[in-house]
Amino acid sequence: MAENSSIPRSFEIISSLRFDPGLSDAACRYASSYPHPHKSPYYLLAYHQDRLIAAAAHFEWNGALNWLQQDLQSFEDILDASIPDRSKSWRLRIVVNINGKTRVEANPTASIDLMSLFIPSLHTKPSLPIWRVYVDIQTTTPSGFTTHKTTARDDYTSARLRAGINSPTDLAEILIVNPDGEVMEGSITTPYFLRDQMWITPPLSSGGNAGTTRRYALSQGFCLEHTISRDEIVDGELCWLSNSVRGFIRGQVIAK
Repeated sequence: MAENSSIPRSFEIISSLRFDPGLSDAACRYASSYPHPHKSPYYLLAYHQDRLIAAAAHFEWNGALNWLQQDLQSFEDILDASIPDRSKSWRLRIVVNINGKTRVEANPTASIDLMSLFIPSLHTKPSLPIWRVYVDIQTTTPSGFTTHKTTARDDYTSARLRAGINSPTDLAEILIVNPDGEVMEGSITTPYFLRDQMWITPPLSSGGNAGTTRRYALSQGFCLEHTISRDEIVDGELCWLSNSVRGFIRGQVIAK
């Protein structure tokens, strides 16, 4: 692995997603092209399994890889055991170590408009809160720890603190930038900017995370991959953000 010299002594691979009892009904009613499995209450379930498999393969964690390559129903059954109350919404954090030992952390999460979980072209411009979006003044070097989601997140934590984002509940995001001045991703979201009447998102070659909502948006033709320079982002411009707990979020750039 190319980043051996910078690998933390101990880390785990992770993926976070939303459990929502209303998701399967909403997907069947309003989003016929929503990815399989349609009837699952876990948002983009198969994509999360794929994401963890890709991370285990990258870090050459054969024990974790063997465990993760189970059938999707068995994977869902493991998540089911972590849900305290299936009538409520939960934020799940799947954490897998090098040997495949897995824990699933469930925390309450706020109710949202379920249409926010589907690509923006499918909803009728709902009244969503607008998040403040900052651009990091420092750069982050791409590595396996930016392409894949792990517990080694010091770079992201530092970027959020530089932007004055002190709580996970803040309606704010900071865009992570590589040494070439290209936007990689957000600290907890994938960003999308409107260019030439088309939404674009940073390519993985810029160093960012292969997120599940990013994969969903690309598969549905909502956006294209295109390099986004920090210098071309305009103060006040609107954008979309997405992640697998909150779905698609409106954002507005604020230049410091």
